[in-house]
Amino acid sequence: MTKPDLTEPHKPRLRFFGRLLAGTRNNILTGIVVIAPIGLTVWLIWTVVGWVDGFVWPFVPNAYHPTELLNRFLGLEGEDRILINVRGLGVVIFILFTIFVGWVAKGLIGRSFLRWGESLVGRLPVVRSIYNGVKQIAETVFAQTETSFEKACLIEYPRKGIWAIGFISTQTRGEVVEKSHGSDMVSVFVPTTPNPTSGFLLFFPAEDVVVLDMSLEDAAKLVISAGLVYPGSRDKTLPEALERGAGRLSHPEAEPKAPPPVRSERESA
Repeated sequence: MTKPDLTEPHKPRLRFFGRLLAGTRNNILTGIVVIAPIGLTVWLIWTVVGWVDGFVWPFVPNAYHPTELLNRFLGLEGEDRILINVRGLGVVIFILFTIFVGWVAKGLIGRSFLRWGESLVGRLPVVRSIYNGVKQIAETVFAQTETSFEKACLIEYPRKGIWAIGFISTQTRGEVVEKSHGSDMVSVFVPTTPNPTSGFLLFFPAEDVVVLDMSLEDAAKLVISAGLVYPGSRDKTLPEALERGAGRLSHPEAEPKAPPPVRSERESA
């Protein structure tokens, strides 16, 4: 005698809970992808602001701290004093101080003082090397005109047949061109992934460099993301991609299977 299947009435309920679990998992994945960039950006800004505040406030006299100014204005003393922490005020002070220094440095007195300071630093062996290196990096990073990357490019590196993203910095000049016997060469910076601030400076013949149409920002995104973010991708495709990815995680059996290999007539015979 066949025993009755007691699980048959529970199958609709199990399917309902399965769909509910899959939908919840999809929502969690979508939420993580949406929240993670926002959260990391806010955390990074908050951390940098706190670091700048901690660097600036020790140089500000205690009498001018927000807590002292507020309590002095309200006339509070002793246990009635109010303790406040205005995060970001140090950044404002740093920006104002930087503007003031830049304004002074453009004047005659500022330029004379800078020349005197650089001549003094130039007499110190170790300090001179550090100062000159940091100065060149700062001038390159914050330059507004000629000292910036020109174009993104493709180069065959580290060997023929393997391509890498690079940034054309300048037209190669001077002794490098003379000693390499190259007539038309370009200086290419090849960044590493995912940290593009590190990399290699290479000199290529201009005909071996393939200039790309993508912007420098798109090329940097491609490098930082390790090839996951390509130019032309749009955020509107993100929800559909998440749904497909989450669906594959929830129902791995739904993955499309590769078609069977086609056998030739000789193999069939």
